[in-house]
Amino acid sequence: MRKDMAASSLYLTWPPAILHHKKNTCSTTLFAPLTYSNSIISCSNINSLPQERGHYERRSVLIATGLLGLTLIPSTTALAQEVPQNYKVFVDKADGYSYVYPSDWRDFEFRAHDSAFKDRYLQLQNVRLSFLPTDKQDIHDLGPMQDVVPDLVKNIYAAPNQVAYIKDMQERSENGKNYYTVEYQLTSPNFAVTRFSTIAIANGRCYTLTVSANERRWKRVRNQLKVVADSLQVFDI
Repeated sequence: MRKDMAASSLYLTWPPAILHHKKNTCSTTLFAPLTYSNSIISCSNINSLPQERGHYERRSVLIATGLLGLTLIPSTTALAQEVPQNYKVFVDKADGYSYVYPSDWRDFEFRAHDSAFKDRYLQLQNVRLSFLPTDKQDIHDLGPMQDVVPDLVKNIYAAPNQVAYIKDMQERSENGKNYYTVEYQLTSPNFAVTRFSTIAIANGRCYTLTVSANERRWKRVRNQLKVVADSLQVFDI
């Protein structure tokens, strides 16, 4: 999926193999301010899978509880993120991140990613998060957004047979952490997909949250997926 990582100017500490993946044990904290019922999923990591299995797995326990109205992630996560209507929030306290996703999506296993959720019927409509070790302290240490983001899209996110087109780039700061978000299209001979990718650095890791959809559906679902892309928060562990 990635091109030659050594060619990237980001100077991340890319491992020689796909990032080690873990089983997750998830617990769900339910609370209902006023008349609302909400579900917050938090994860802690346990035993690693044997290497000889040749693939990575993630196990989650989810409770199908719809989100109504707005609420806050509990203060125990050190976050203050509002959860919009019709979304759920995934919190990984052990790995130091959280994000929201549409409440009717379900979790699934995505190779080399720490967590992932997808639309029940549209396989290309999904969100997933991965992280890699880095010696950088902040995304600004990687360089200016106008240099870093195109390099990522063309040399890391795009496959060799894909043509990348960047639609938009944005930067935001929240709770002392900085984030770059890029909207881009990847076109191959057989299909086209459009994505948001949001990156942040914390805990000696470069986190990447990617939200995807088929290009033909992008205009219809873009605003919904932008909420997901903008929801990534990293926190110290």
